[in-house]
Amino acid sequence: MTKRVLDVGNCGPDFSMISSFLTNHFDCEMVQADGVEDALEELRKNDFALVTVNRKLDRDYSDGVEIIKAIKADAQLNSVPVMLVTNMPEHQEAAMAIGAERGFGKLELDKNTAERLAPLLG
Repeated sequence: MTKRVLDVGNCGPDFSMISSFLTNHFDCEMVQADGVEDALEELRKNDFALVTVNRKLDRDYSDGVEIIKAIKADAQLNSVPVMLVTNMPEHQEAAMAIGAERGFGKLELDKNTAERLAPLLG
């Protein structure tokens, strides 16, 4: 069964790279959102197996952690797994401290990343 992934805040080329990686490894469909408003709207309208959030949003360079906080603060949405997209371990730790799963960086899309995502998308 095809699972849906909501990707928030990545520019077109990064969205394409992440989308290509995920759809090549899993039976999933990618949906793109630009910020907190459209991300929350998508999450309320559709079921998603995973939300990936860029550390710095492409549209205004705001902090993606704020989107994770908004999702985790919403009783209707807080059970949806969320991952921060960043190569910086300290930002991964900060995201996990507020309820995110350990995410991945754009530079580390490899076998280990696919294995980490398999419980959510496999």
